[in-house]
Amino acid sequence: MSTPPSPVRAVEIPKPKGGTRQLGIPTVTDRLIQQVLTPLFDPDFSESSYGYRPKRSAQQAVSAMKAHVEEGRRWVVDLDLEAFFDRVNHDLLMARVARCVHDKRGLRLIRRYLEAGMFQDGLAAPRRQGTPQGGPLSPLLANILLDDVD
Repeated sequence: MSTPPSPVRAVEIPKPKGGTRQLGIPTVTDRLIQQVLTPLFDPDFSESSYGYRPKRSAQQAVSAMKAHVEEGRRWVVDLDLEAFFDRVNHDLLMARVARCVHDKRGLRLIRRYLEAGMFQDGLAAPRRQGTPQGGPLSPLLANILLDDVD
């Protein structure tokens, strides 16, 4: 059996409008999983999705919005889900991942990554929900989970 992913190291950063946000310093495992999953999922994501995607930017999203308005459309939706990364349901996310990932070892590695937790004040705290914000994998997992919304 392989070694489980290590918990990420927690750091607090200030938010622009006050308060703090907890980030997890990513590990090599985060990056490895992200590099394997991106080519599997990204090509099938909604064309209307711009957040955290390769070769896509906020400027492109604004341009697309302007083009929609010029075409006579009346609605543009911009979502910001408060504390989203803290509340991700692991079972729901894993069901979405399993739509494309059929290798049980790969699925187990992703699940173990989600549950690895964070080092805080020298102690590892396991995670029951959420993904560590701050690494390359969590935004991709968010897009996998939210693609049906797009």
